[in-house]
Amino acid sequence: MYKSILRPLFFSFDPENIHHFTFSLIKFTSKIPGFKSVFRSLYVLEDPKLERELFGLTFKNPVGLAAGFDKNAVLYHELEDFGFGFIEIGTVTPKAQPGNKKKRLFRLKEDQGIINRMGFNNEGVEAAIAQLKKRKGNLIIGGNIGKNTQTKPEDYTKDYLECFNALHQYVDYFVLNVSCPNVGSHAKLNDKDYLEELIGAVQKANNTFEKQKPILLKIAPDLNSVQLDEIVELVIDTKLDGVIASNTSTDRSGLKASKERLEAIGNGGLSGQPIKEKSTQVIKYLSDKSNKAFPIIGVGGIHSAEDALEKIEAGADLVQIYTGFIYEGPSLVKQINKAILKK
Repeated sequence: MYKSILRPLFFSFDPENIHHFTFSLIKFTSKIPGFKSVFRSLYVLEDPKLERELFGLTFKNPVGLAAGFDKNAVLYHELEDFGFGFIEIGTVTPKAQPGNKKKRLFRLKEDQGIINRMGFNNEGVEAAIAQLKKRKGNLIIGGNIGKNTQTKPEDYTKDYLECFNALHQYVDYFVLNVSCPNVGSHAKLNDKDYLEELIGAVQKANNTFEKQKPILLKIAPDLNSVQLDEIVELVIDTKLDGVIASNTSTDRSGLKASKERLEAIGNGGLSGQPIKEKSTQVIKYLSDKSNKAFPIIGVGGIHSAEDALEKIEAGADLVQIYTGFIYEGPSLVKQINKAILKK
């Protein structure tokens, strides 16, 4: 039903507008008596064999929703009814910000991809906390945090710490988003010396809490082997809890979309099927090079159960979807969990 009726309808509208519309639609339908049960019967697969123990947390299944979908933590309860084992909110910044100028979200239908240059548009950390205070149940929620666009380089760490300290009691794990190509002064966030400083500062803050929370690093899929070696060394040396591989890509090679179309779209991060192989290669490299020294959450181009299994075979402990969720619909989560059970 989704791919034959709903997707063609949704794809006839502006991507960002339909995103907000579907949020409202899901909110509305979930409040209709009986619909929550219908969603759960259709999409939720519960089995103890799907549970995963990772960095001190028990995930009811290994399929999560990547950051960027529920930026402001307004839909996580409803999204749980689509079968996700965990939801990652954000990217959250200290202050609310509108993000980049619209239009900033583009579908590449022939490539089953999306290009975005959203620019960390979100309502700020306090708005996210207000939503997370309504949290019920035991769904694992991750907090993906970043810096405000206007923040000066010398204050980057301060921004991350502000989000980290404020969100600490409301999320189960943290992701330091240092690899988004759509924010200003991106280069410093990929500098190894700065990353050591940032991770050290966040870990020091973590130690001031009675219960420490896992901290992960989200990296780009465009890193070369030298850069990936640095990431492995960095994660092991700092005893970071894990890595999310990967974020969106700036590479446009091999796309079916015309050169004219891509030029008209302009800059932004590419997600979906076009980055599937690149993301999987990064996961395998990190896993092999480190001898599985740390957990990896695999994300990038998962549009089928087979795509998810490839990530797991490459070394991913958990997987996340986003663009695949938009193209394939909510049944994708159950399909992946079924395939994992059959393995």
